[in-house]
Amino acid sequence: MTHPQLIRQILSNVFMLSLVIPMFAQPVPPTDSNIPFLVTFGKAAGKEFGDDDFSQTFFLSIPAEINTPIYIRVFDPNVGGENDEIIGPIDTKTKFSIYGGKETYSNKDARQTNPLGNYKSGVLLDSRTFDGTEKSDNAWYTFGPFAPKQGEFIKEFNAYLFKIVADGIEGNDGNLYRYYFSRSSTSNIAIEGANAFSYEWTFRMPSEPTAICHLYPYVTDDVVSIEQYNFDWDDDGIIRIVSFEKKGEWAKMSNESNLATSKHLIGVTERNSSLDIQFAKTKEKSKRNNNVGFSVKNQYGEFMPFYSIPIGGVQKFKYDINLIERLREGERHKGDRVFQK
Repeated sequence: MTHPQLIRQILSNVFMLSLVIPMFAQPVPPTDSNIPFLVTFGKAAGKEFGDDDFSQTFFLSIPAEINTPIYIRVFDPNVGGENDEIIGPIDTKTKFSIYGGKETYSNKDARQTNPLGNYKSGVLLDSRTFDGTEKSDNAWYTFGPFAPKQGEFIKEFNAYLFKIVADGIEGNDGNLYRYYFSRSSTSNIAIEGANAFSYEWTFRMPSEPTAICHLYPYVTDDVVSIEQYNFDWDDDGIIRIVSFEKKGEWAKMSNESNLATSKHLIGVTERNSSLDIQFAKTKEKSKRNNNVGFSVKNQYGEFMPFYSIPIGGVQKFKYDINLIERLREGERHKGDRVFQK
């Protein structure tokens, strides 16, 4: 067995136990992330509430072989009620828009983390604006049905991609909501093989003082370093990176209304799988109603996707340092030329 084959075999064995079964991976945020809600504030809100751009984009990938209708469901899309963060009188409107067709994903503006340029690329399939009306409070609203082929076909995924954009178009309140991508208009039934991802998450931390939340950026085989960006962490504990080689490498952390960034090296054994970015509250510093934004770039300056089903499995720290060194040594010399007589 060659060194690359050995690496792949060992990593496959390590990650197999942590793979998420696709049939249970349709909620966003996913259950195992321990993130209670996504959050988007109205555009008049102060950035001290944790939303730096008042817009959030997610993509839904539907396998090419799926030919039955799909639905995009939003839990608690209105602004007001028991889940949302209200700042004074309720005056906020959130617009949810669904896009498919040409350039939905392939337009480079769609894959950035700021709502600039043609980030709403594609064909608008449906949209609705929600305010403080109680009808949709703490309840599901369903977009669709959509035929899978209404999405944009992306060859590298062998899938059709849809895009959902949440924009805080008025007011200063925080809208806390969740998604579910379903085969049913009235209940949450998973779409087999589907996956959802975003290049930036803005989310609510749990209220429990020792809670740990997780995001899983996928590391391709050409990544040698990453740069993480976190906004308005509010000194709510620590942000750490866990992987095959990292037991809990701390990221530089932001305070109120500011952005913190730090670079981290990526080893051979950390590629072709998903890092575990942990947001760990501590009793000493725990904050209430903390919203945080997070994204990651690779060394090329490209934002990296966070999948609801972690691609390649979620990395766990491996204590056998000798094993890591053997893998590294094999990787160092795999390209050496061999001279024969």
